[in-house]
Amino acid sequence: MRKGFFWLHLTAGTIGGLVILVMSVTGVMMMYERQMLEWSDRDFRVTPSSRRLPVTAILEKARDQKRALPSAITLRSDPDAPATLTFGRDGNAYVNPYNGEMLGAPSTKTREFFRAVRDWHRWLGQTGESRATARAISGACNLAFLFLVGSGLYLWWPRTWAWQYIRPVLMFRGGLSGKARDFNWHNVIGFWSCVPLFFVVLTATLISYPWASNLLYTVTRSEPPAPVQSPGRVPGNLNLSGITELWTRAEQQVPGWRSISLRLPNSDQSPLSFTIDEGDGGQPQKRSQLTLSRSGELVRWENFESNNLGRRLRLWGRFVHTGEAFGLPGQTIAGIASGGGVFLVWTGLALALRRFRAWRARRQVPEPALAGRG
Repeated sequence: MRKGFFWLHLTAGTIGGLVILVMSVTGVMMMYERQMLEWSDRDFRVTPSSRRLPVTAILEKARDQKRALPSAITLRSDPDAPATLTFGRDGNAYVNPYNGEMLGAPSTKTREFFRAVRDWHRWLGQTGESRATARAISGACNLAFLFLVGSGLYLWWPRTWAWQYIRPVLMFRGGLSGKARDFNWHNVIGFWSCVPLFFVVLTATLISYPWASNLLYTVTRSEPPAPVQSPGRVPGNLNLSGITELWTRAEQQVPGWRSISLRLPNSDQSPLSFTIDEGDGGQPQKRSQLTLSRSGELVRWENFESNNLGRRLRLWGRFVHTGEAFGLPGQTIAGIASGGGVFLVWTGLALALRRFRAWRARRQVPEPALAGRG
């Protein structure tokens, strides 16, 4: 059985190695994407004054300056943070929440860089109709990676639990080169990164395949959520009266909020839906949804705990994949694990190539002359 797993491990790693390498390298590059985007927009910080403008006034000023209403507005609790307005395909714009002045659009170069990295991570850099094929290839290689993580731990497992046998596959050894060095690195890095890599790759499967998400709901006996429908285009003459009072209601609903977002409705009669976040935007357990009618009546209140088990696990999956669910330490661990994947592919392919060369060398050795027959 061990020999069979070894050859399956070797075959899967050799076939999917280059794609896994691309996904691992891009995973490392996106490790601190959220922090890098915030840093690139540092020039948009504002000087706090006595108090912010009412939300209605911010929206009115935006309508006057842009000749259109945004589809969404986000305010943060930080006094020097700008308000963010979303204008659909036109992108986002920063606004001074104290006077309504338009500050400009977020940094494009940094976002274009991470968009390109993400395209390689998801679709191997392909565009248009080629993305479907690339997505299928990356999804299949991700499943192969999941098998490699599990089978690698099985192959790593020492036959005898004695320190003299465990140490060579648990600790780095100096003075090695060639095959011995690659074997040592492959075992050590594989062991120390196997647990975070397992969750990173497993959650990637949930993202890549609808059947994986459906299976999650089936196993947990949970009802899948209804498909989210687009609210439609926000009319330019939308009645904004009362939005400030409803926004205050949302602030009071979660006193420790760090950001509140409102997606504007497509009619004067539609309720208002607020997303209230107590975290940094990547922690689903700290995010809630509040829906109020235009008259202030509670339509729906949903926090993380109100979701069924399948929905909670699915929400966690998206941010466990990037490590953001556990804040900066989680991002760091996920990034280091992706870096471990880079070395696992490199050392694994090097070992496979050496094995192939040795096999070729044995094939080229001439057979000894047959002994004379009597």
